[in-house]
Formats: sequence, structure tokens, C-alpha cells
Amino acid sequence: MQGKTYIKMEKIQVNIKDVFGTVTPEAVEALAPEAAKSLAKLTDHTGEGNDFLGWVDLATRTGADLLDDINATAASLRDNCEVVVAIGIGGSYLGAKAVIEALSDSFAAYRNDNGPKVLFAGQNIGEDYLYELQDYLKNKKFGIIVISKSGTTTEPAIAFRLLKDQLEKQLGREEANKRIVAITDAKKGALRSLATTEGYKTYVIDDNVGGRFSVLSPVGLLPIAVAGFDIHALVKGAADMQKATLDGSDKAALTYAMTRNALYQAGKKIEILVNYNPKLHFFGEWWKQLYGESEGKDHKGIFPAAVDNSTDLHSMGQWIQDGERTIFETVISVAAQQHTTVIPFEEANLDGLNYIAGKRVDEVNKMAELGTRIAHVDGGVPNILINLPELSPYCLGSMIYFFEAACGISGYILGVNPFNQPGVEAYKKNMFALLEKPGYEKETEAIKSRLA
Repeated sequence: MQGKTYIKMEKIQVNIKDVFGTVTPEAVEALAPEAAKSLAKLTDHTGEGNDFLGWVDLATRTGADLLDDINATAASLRDNCEVVVAIGIGGSYLGAKAVIEALSDSFAAYRNDNGPKVLFAGQNIGEDYLYELQDYLKNKKFGIIVISKSGTTTEPAIAFRLLKDQLEKQLGREEANKRIVAITDAKKGALRSLATTEGYKTYVIDDNVGGRFSVLSPVGLLPIAVAGFDIHALVKGAADMQKATLDGSDKAALTYAMTRNALYQAGKKIEILVNYNPKLHFFGEWWKQLYGESEGKDHKGIFPAAVDNSTDLHSMGQWIQDGERTIFETVISVAAQQHTTVIPFEEANLDGLNYIAGKRVDEVNKMAELGTRIAHVDGGVPNILINLPELSPYCLGSMIYFFEAACGISGYILGVNPFNQPGVEAYKKNMFALLEKPGYEKETEAIKSRLA
């Protein structure tokens, strides 16, 4: 595991010059007063959803003692497990997955020298997925991190029931309890009751931190630490971005929030988050939940999508270049790579690549990125460019807070409560009625009549 050394690199930068063929600088700047009021609502806790603003200063409230305790728990799981399964859905899954994938060796799953594998469950109700996971865990030393405020959310509750039963049968109940960590409500709920009864190690999900803003809490930090990454640096990056955003010395979050709203007002209804580094695929998935669940309300909101380039240039590229002009792109460009790979010279040159022989692969990738941005802007697709110095825990922590803060500001500019998710409950009511869950008798009768 990395030590607690921080090298503060060049900060995240936001470049919006390639939106000005669609909106004017004046149109963006016109939103500055509303953006400033929105930021004040976050800092003063005066806006809608202010009971879910615990994430705003979470990074600076997270002390070294808690991080050290999380690292100690992670070390125990690493020492005693070949596999650790993190059980959760939505924000209880995507943040940790995004950071782990961004920092991991791309082929870590096929190596045997990187400590325990961190797998995920409870993010779906796939029967084959759960069967194959349980089959994989047979005769393996495994542990469980179960993440749920209530302990009754259907998807993770099913996964936990199955895996807890399997672990208890493999080890016995007493030993199994030593390999289960629960991250849940401080006082109430089914999982809190079970954890107290069984003596699980526990961490708290604060009542004022919503799931999609929880990656910098134990929800994300414990799985990330189990995977072997430096959570001190991750939180430090977020804390530095928090301070700069809230004291006004860094305008990146404000600029991004203002620009995307100006584009939305100009008819750009879809935002595509673009990366040119395959390690950022799940960061795009985390970002989609963050913005989709925060802004998609009252029949308003930008639709968040994501692509992985250059891969998706050979699938979605045609639609982005020539399709309906209701889109804009936000491109994450990672300046420094972790490794160097140089394209070799070949005498025969049958593939015609000698013109780039001697260049790093990243040089070619950067030119693909630049060429694509130019082509898309020329094709009527505005581009916001986010420059990230590198994929490191510190920089990822900074980027996580940048997007969280911009999301809160953007939602308030849009005129919605960015911190609730009333629409998520609709499918649950129908599912419970169809499954004839106790307490849903009236809904069951109503839906049966509808389907008759």
C-alpha cells in the first residue's frame, strides 16, 4: 500500500472555449449570479435538500484516525481473504468501483500478486451472476463488506443473505462474523440490528450524506483500501478541492455548472462524458448516477451519457458526429500516463505505421483525442474540456469533489432539489406489489387488475 506522501500537482482545469460556437461568453457569464447563489446555498445549507449536505465538508471532517481505522480493517481483510465482496447498489457501489478501476492494473484480475480481489454484488438481481459468484467463492477464503443504510434494499439484501449463508457454512457462524463488515445507519435499521447482534465490525453512513455523494465516506473508502490504494491521498485531494471551491479561489466547478446550464438553455439536452483512458469507464458510470439522479426531476434535466474513446468512435462516433444536434460533450483528458510504451519500427512496414514509429502510444491517443474534438466541434457538438494531471488517488479525489460540487450548483441553477430521488421509489412499489410483499396488499390487487 502506498504511503502518506502527497505531491500537489497542477490542478484540474476546465476549458470552455469550444462551446462558444453554440453559446456566447455572455450567455455563460449571465448565469454567474445564480451560480454564486447556488454555491452559497451549499455552504450555508439554505437550499432545498439541505438535510443531505453532509458531503460538502466531508473530506475535511474525515480525520486521520478514521482513515487509519479503515486501513486497519482493510489490512485484516487483506490478510485473511483471497476475495472480498462489496455488497451495495447505486452510490454504495459505483464510487468504489470507479476509483478501484481507475487505479488498478488493467489485468489485475488475472494476476496473483496483487492481494485480494475486490468483487461486487447486490448491484443487480441477476440469478446467473449470483450463482456464478457463489460458485467462484467455493473453497475460497472470502470476506464481505455489506453497505446499506436500511439493510432491506432488495438487491443488496438478496446478495447478502446468499453470501452470508455461504460464508457461515464454510467457516461457521463465529468465524464468518469476523470477516463481515457492515457499513450502515448509526442507530436504526435491519442491518444495524443484525450487526449489533452478530458483533460485526461497523462503520456509519451519516444521515446527511446521500448514496451518490458517499464515495469519500467509509462506503467507498473501505473497498478502495482493501484494493490497496491510498485513501489518505484520495481524501486529501478532495479536501484541497473542497477548500478551493468553497473559498472561491478555484472557479472550476462554477464554470462547469454555468456552462452546462447555458448549453441546456440553448437546446443541448444530452451531455456525453468522454474519456480516452479505458480505466475511466466506471468513473463515467458513477458520473451518470450522480447527475442523472440529482437533476432528472420535474420533467427537467440534462440526460447524462458516457463513451469510452477511441473504442466508441467506431460505434457511437457516427451518431455523435452527424446525428441530432441536441448533444454536447465533456471530455476528460488525462495528461500523464503511468507507463511508457513506444511503437517500434518495422523494415517491411506492411501496416504503414512507420510514420509513427518511435512515438509513445499516448502521443497517438492524444492526437486521436484532439482530432476528434476538432471534428465534433466542427460538426456542431460543443465541447467542455477537463484536464486531469494524472490518474492518482489525489487527483481522483479532487475530480470527485469537483463533480459533486458542480452537481449541487448545477441542480440549483436548474431549479430542482439535487439531493432527493423521488422517482426511484416508483419501480419499487410495483415490484413489491408484484411479489406480494406484506403491507402491499392494496397495491397488489391494483396491479393485478391492471394486468388482467
